[in-house]
Amino acid sequence: MDTLVLNKNFFAIQITNWKRALSLLYLGHAAAVDEEYRLYDFESWREVADSMTKCAHGAIITPNFSIPIPDVISLRLYSKLPPMTIKFTRRNIYEHYDFRCCYCGTRFSSDQLNLEHIIPRSRGGKSDWENVVTACIECNTRKANRLPHEAGMALRIKPSKPGWRGPDSLLMRSGIKIRASWQRFIDTCYWDGELKI
Repeated sequence: MDTLVLNKNFFAIQITNWKRALSLLYLGHAAAVDEEYRLYDFESWREVADSMTKCAHGAIITPNFSIPIPDVISLRLYSKLPPMTIKFTRRNIYEHYDFRCCYCGTRFSSDQLNLEHIIPRSRGGKSDWENVVTACIECNTRKANRLPHEAGMALRIKPSKPGWRGPDSLLMRSGIKIRASWQRFIDTCYWDGELKI
């Protein structure tokens, strides 16, 4: 069970597990945020639990009380923004290229893709966003330890470094499902849309 973490200005900065979320709430470092943007400390959130007939995302039940796992929490003091760069990880590379082979353009499952150095490491190629792309096993084997033009191949998808996309960048990990309660904090239209006041 995951919880969306906001800074004190309600900007989405992280996704954490329910244990960490409840710990932050209990220690007074965060407040639970409901659908109407009301903030609750641990005690008031626990009291609200008594009026909830069913918590959609589960609750922790103790001998003395039960407390719902919050979907969204807001940190009380932290106002910084997350780093404006995307980490160079296998998962983020696969996501960036939409699980497609950059040589043939076909989409594959992650177990049928490899990371491919355009300039092979044995020839001085670096492991960075500008030199690493995704390739299917067949294309990667065909290219081998050569430059693309030496193998008679061309990149259909050019290498690029992904840009920061605001809160959407938090979800550049497979398997995270966006909850309806998170959407208003993550949707870039919410943050970037022109206001009519």
